[in-house]
Amino acid sequence: MIGYAKTNSEKLLILGCGDLGRRLAGQLAPLGYAITGLRRHPPESSDNLQYVAADTADRRALESIVAEGFDVILVTMTPSERGDEGYRKAYVQTCENLTAALKTTGQTPRLLLYVSSSGVYGQSDGEWVDEQSPTEPNRDSGWRLLEAEQVIAQSGFDHCIVRFSGIYGPGRNYLLERVRQGRATLSARYTNRIHADDAAGVLAHLIEHQRMGDPIDSLYLASDNEPAPMAEVVNWLAMQLQVDEARFAPDEGQLGKRCDNRRLRATGYEFRYPDYRAGYKALMADHKTT
Repeated sequence: MIGYAKTNSEKLLILGCGDLGRRLAGQLAPLGYAITGLRRHPPESSDNLQYVAADTADRRALESIVAEGFDVILVTMTPSERGDEGYRKAYVQTCENLTAALKTTGQTPRLLLYVSSSGVYGQSDGEWVDEQSPTEPNRDSGWRLLEAEQVIAQSGFDHCIVRFSGIYGPGRNYLLERVRQGRATLSARYTNRIHADDAAGVLAHLIEHQRMGDPIDSLYLASDNEPAPMAEVVNWLAMQLQVDEARFAPDEGQLGKRCDNRRLRATGYEFRYPDYRAGYKALMADHKTT
């Protein structure tokens, strides 16, 4: 998906480097990026990704790491515990410690990227939302994500915040398994999704776009091209899996929101999986071969 020339000079640091970070490394390492992934308990390093063990709550450890100098820093954190305090530590404290460490060490990355979520929107009547829509989350996690966004936005560094909708793909098969087991519900609520490969692809696209001198916005909503009612997705999956649709119970409730990705598409990004059908077809094909 990326057609840029190999650079052999860029350094990327990924805080909280999990599945998304590994996928991003797989796309950027061939272009010459030297990539470091920070985790408290990292796995073994690979040719694409060198891990370092550190806790983002330890500001001195962060200072030591960022002092090495990185062109791009990506923050993609998963809370170690659920609840408001866990969200505060993972999202807000990480961003506070990172920006403080950069200022203390005098480092200025060309781009600071923060992975946020469409969970910052609280709309529930089927409205379309975009980067200009009001953000009034209905969960603690959404409020803490917004707070972390503000830390990044007010840091003084060139930055980009990406609000992803629900990421699915290999290892993220919850809905697929619920349908397979006959335990899904037929809800009218809109579901917004993005395949994990596209989530990494969006980040790689924005990183390279900026490196090539093309301006990027400070905020993007990243979701595929087709929000759809959950009932539609469940019925389609049931047909593909040959599961009796009569097993699924209707679920009346709020309609949720629909994510508008036009700002992202205007940058030239082309989705590998533009809708749930393309993404789940690939996921089910992968299941058959494993």
